[in-house]
Amino acid sequence: MGLTKSEIFTDEQNRLASLFKVLAHPARVAILQYIINQKACICNDLVEELGLAQATISQHLKELKSIGIIQGTIEVKSVCYCIDKNVWKKIQADFNSFFDQEVKVNKCC
Repeated sequence: MGLTKSEIFTDEQNRLASLFKVLAHPARVAILQYIINQKACICNDLVEELGLAQATISQHLKELKSIGIIQGTIEVKSVCYCIDKNVWKKIQADFNSFFDQEVKVNKCC
């Protein structure tokens, strides 16, 4: 979607598209699943766990932070990440609202 065309869509459509775009990468899904399963903040174990370069992990974390789904706190020389439960619930509600829409089936399909 070109930058000049986004204004023809509603704020909700643009917001949902941004969420889908950020979550559309398997590494980001893996990062979220790993953080969720740790039941605590995680620090530098993502590189070891996922087998991706530190710079790659950092870029994916930056994208996840851009939609607010994770938050980080600096502890000495490392950053610890956890899921922001309020944002998680909001995104969940947004997706549920989108997918709960009634689908009208046309005879031509």
